[in-house]
Amino acid sequence: MEIDSACPFCEIVAGRAPASVVYADDVIIAFTTIRQTRAGECLVIPKAHIDHFTDIPDALAAHIMVVAQKLGRRMREAFDPLRVGMVVHGFGVAHAHLIVVPQHDPSDIVSGQHAFLDDGVIRFDGNLIPPTQRDELDAIAARLAIA
Repeated sequence: MEIDSACPFCEIVAGRAPASVVYADDVIIAFTTIRQTRAGECLVIPKAHIDHFTDIPDALAAHIMVVAQKLGRRMREAFDPLRVGMVVHGFGVAHAHLIVVPQHDPSDIVSGQHAFLDDGVIRFDGNLIPPTQRDELDAIAARLAIA
């Protein structure tokens, strides 16, 4: 399995960076995001460093989706959102990841909280949402843990 020590997600996979894990097996790991658009937002990633989601082998991509489905069902039980959204946009961290979001509002999937107006242009910055404290992330992960 290829690991990139400059990649924050690979550092989580290697156990050198903290994460509030909701699922892990030999090939994937799911954990809460640090800057929660909504309580319960998680990422599902391959453990191997793969930059583009479209480069993930088909069987592994299917496995990621099955785990995301289970995670989405747990989100519905734990947080009672209107919908659970899933998105791959490929930015932020150059390590393939599927974002799973409990949606209480339609704008949650587009992370409208990241948006700001700059001289008439809508721009996005993930740092606009403050980091969630690790103990709160751990509590969320415990609510969402799947087997």
